[in-house]
Amino acid sequence: MSVSDIDLIQAFQQVLTLSRLQAGQTVTVLTGADTHPQTLRCAIAAASGMGARVNRLDLPPVNAEKSLSRDALAYLGTTPLTGNPAAIAALKASDLVLDLMTLLFSPEQHEILQAGTKILLAVEPPEVLCRLVPTEADRTRVQAASRRIEAARQMHITSAAGTDLRCPLGEFPAICEYGFVDQPGRWDHWPSGFVLTWPNEGQSHGRVVLDRGDILLPMKDYVTEPIELIIDKGYVTRISGGLQADILKEYMAAYEDPEAYAVSHIGWGLQPRAHWSMLAHYSKETHIGMDARAFEGNFLWSMGPNNEAGGSRTTACHIDIPMRHCSVSLDGVPAVIHGVVQDEQGLARAARRKDIA
Repeated sequence: MSVSDIDLIQAFQQVLTLSRLQAGQTVTVLTGADTHPQTLRCAIAAASGMGARVNRLDLPPVNAEKSLSRDALAYLGTTPLTGNPAAIAALKASDLVLDLMTLLFSPEQHEILQAGTKILLAVEPPEVLCRLVPTEADRTRVQAASRRIEAARQMHITSAAGTDLRCPLGEFPAICEYGFVDQPGRWDHWPSGFVLTWPNEGQSHGRVVLDRGDILLPMKDYVTEPIELIIDKGYVTRISGGLQADILKEYMAAYEDPEAYAVSHIGWGLQPRAHWSMLAHYSKETHIGMDARAFEGNFLWSMGPNNEAGGSRTTACHIDIPMRHCSVSLDGVPAVIHGVVQDEQGLARAARRKDIA
């Protein structure tokens, strides 16, 4: 169901207020060939209505010939900003960049952030943006989970399907994604609501078994039969299963990069307004699957780059895998049990669901 411009403008203004936008500041709206026209006009209207000086920077697409997928996250690293110093300068001179194009996992993005510019990515459909407007409470919850990760030295993930993965921690920071940018040099993604980190290089080991209903991104497919992934010394060394396992293997092999198989970020979802079932209601090319990445209680892990956290791995391949019904512990203390987040909000919601059932 479509949303009105006024609803989307109000949603943008809420997010921009949380992002501490002030009258007179410079906002650059970064757009590309796939930018949603309603999102664009409402972003400009919202920022202008708050007194900002608004510019639009529209850049041509790249990488289409290199990727098997049309998803914006299917080929990372090279962006329309690569080798484009004039565009980079314009973004570095801005107080806030509203990224409606998808500039992610790139050296240029890090250069812009280091200049103090804030970057907010917002590329999901307008109705998803309105449903998942972030709140101060989202930030508080995600930051609390982040502090738990920062204090831990091992994450252990298990599931009834057979997952048993151990990830030593400490080399990389915990990252909070709560949907707005309230500090200079901060990047975030609206919508979101999850916490993540990267395991120590070369130390993750164990077995991940994807069960029915787990999700493969950027394919945007629900798993329909088990897929087993063996992880040794920080890399996926074997992928086995049926047809979907074969598709995943061929997709990753197309990048011709062994670093694509490295374990990347790990964490869990904390957004109760995000829905696991969202993929069933949208065609694949209309969204990038943020509901799947953020729904409360998932175990979200990935393969691919780690440069977002300050690492040196910049492979173009990035696979995100949100899983249901997992248990996640930090140094032996449960953070998630069978898909239920073990904080006050998660336990209360689980009790309400049990009462309804």
